[in-house]
Amino acid sequence: MNYKELFEKFNGLRILVIGDVMMDAYVLGKVTRISPEAPVPIISLENEEERIGGAGNVALNLVSLGAKPIIATVIGNDSNGEKLSKLLKSNGISVEGVIFSDNRKTTVKTRVISNKQQLLRIDSEDTFPISVSEEDQLINKISKLIETGLDAIIFEDYNKGVLTENLILKVIHIAQKKNIPTAVDPKKENFFAYRNVTLFKPNLKELKEGMNVNFNISSNKSDFELAVISLEVKLNNEISFITLSEHGVFIKNSTNKHYAKAHLRNIADVSGAGDTVIAVATLCLASKLDIEQIAEISNIAGGLVCEKSGVISIDKQELLQEVEELLG
Repeated sequence: MNYKELFEKFNGLRILVIGDVMMDAYVLGKVTRISPEAPVPIISLENEEERIGGAGNVALNLVSLGAKPIIATVIGNDSNGEKLSKLLKSNGISVEGVIFSDNRKTTVKTRVISNKQQLLRIDSEDTFPISVSEEDQLINKISKLIETGLDAIIFEDYNKGVLTENLILKVIHIAQKKNIPTAVDPKKENFFAYRNVTLFKPNLKELKEGMNVNFNISSNKSDFELAVISLEVKLNNEISFITLSEHGVFIKNSTNKHYAKAHLRNIADVSGAGDTVIAVATLCLASKLDIEQIAEISNIAGGLVCEKSGVISIDKQELLQEVEELLG
């Protein structure tokens, strides 16, 4: 296979990312002493950063791979929402599908870091479901975006309230009618709402929790594969794609199944690897690759980002090089 040509096919693909977008804020400094007021470290502030997080990180990965992502979400009509919207635009992400709400705050996760160690995280967020009116507005925006032409839709669920069951079912139904492939990175809350999607991508922990089963995949692959079959009975999804951490990934459709082994890596940080995997898998799906190729390329991408500290988007050239080397 000519992987260079394949990666060029990613350029310009219009992918709608629906889900919980948030801001990751970082407070960086040095700890030199303990406070006299309480037994806590005093941080001497050196720098503050704000980055796109949550479903927005999936969109950042899509941009890195040459695609054209559009975000559909609900964020707060507040100063952080304004900052987040500007950040999205400046990173080449369309905000055509963003609704600003007076009823909820923009999710901000602030990490206090000293000497590359996280000392504290402060979460400012609302996690209740979006209102019926906001849901209607979002479905309306998504319907209009679908009419303009999309190559795929990603549901990126962080359980923060944007993805309601009604919205999920309606969008999947519209996408099916238009023959647009749908891919899901789920969380436990709406696990069984994603009926009839094209590709469903839980990790091993989410699969066990969702199906309420327990097994050791190293010694018992048959119980694992039975859990995947049971999942497909409930969801009627076309492709099941399970990330297995150090065991690589597993992919299955109605006629075939494939295990892609993890490649030897110097793991620095697993944060954001799932976002990279769903972004790459969706572009491969939209490019009509078979399931083995989807699994192998996504598996390499997930491993690559784990070699870097922090939540980092995939580097397209680096990924192409690795894919050519490892898959020949």
